[in-house]
Amino acid sequence: MQHCVPKHAALLESQYRALEEFILSARRLLVLTGAGLSTESGIPDYRSEGVGLYDRTKHRPIQHMEFMTDSQARRRYWARNYIGFPVFISKVPNTAHKILAEMEKSHQIDWLVTQNVDRLHQKAGSNKVTELHGTTNIVACQTCNYVTDRESFQRFMHTSNKEFTADIINVTPDADAEIDVELIKKFNTPLCPDCGSDLLKPQVVFFGSNVVKEKVAHCYDKLHRCDKILVAGSSLQVMSGYRFLLEANRTQKPIAVLNIGETRGDHLANVKVTARCGEFFERYKTLNL
Repeated sequence: MQHCVPKHAALLESQYRALEEFILSARRLLVLTGAGLSTESGIPDYRSEGVGLYDRTKHRPIQHMEFMTDSQARRRYWARNYIGFPVFISKVPNTAHKILAEMEKSHQIDWLVTQNVDRLHQKAGSNKVTELHGTTNIVACQTCNYVTDRESFQRFMHTSNKEFTADIINVTPDADAEIDVELIKKFNTPLCPDCGSDLLKPQVVFFGSNVVKEKVAHCYDKLHRCDKILVAGSSLQVMSGYRFLLEANRTQKPIAVLNIGETRGDHLANVKVTARCGEFFERYKTLNL
């Protein structure tokens, strides 16, 4: 799994102590997680040097408008996702996911907001979770009310693509897989079994789209109820997550950031730890759980 983890230095004692004290002194801690938390499970992130999708390949995630308006883009998306999903779904929670779940059970975490779509927090046992960008685990028709789980949808796609196979060139962070573009022409785009539309989409916020207002409001409500916020494994480059740090700063709530590299919110942080998430949480568990 280390092939997805960026180069990093060992956890400094002074940084560990500062973040440990930050967490232990919180009455209601909100945690915001990002792709850096799942790299230790073998799911790459987008932006890390050397291992992130943007650094390894020219491939970029599909844009919302492209998916919604271009039937060929949908064919390309589902062909790649069909090949990539078995690899994606096989990933398991790592140490950080598991310890965050334990912290919830011991009432050290009030709520968790994740920018990830991999459901690894729930697999680890976390229940108080908001999936800010949705989940790959649900597929919904954009024309009618048809909804299904992703594993059932995989079997559904297989019925019309029994001979379709492809070698994976690159795995991406959202169940996508880079494959030979010529093979995509052989893939049969799935059609909604209820209305026949090909506008079937995972319940994920694609790039170029927005998180629904109700979910944003819910996250703001959790933020306003907390007394501290911890960011774990996010560069905060996307505004959908960064806005919560801006609000925490505006309302004078202490902020801690745990991430291997620099983040957009470092200048707002009261505590910054430059280390692998798993390394910090492994030690934290030993001393405090």
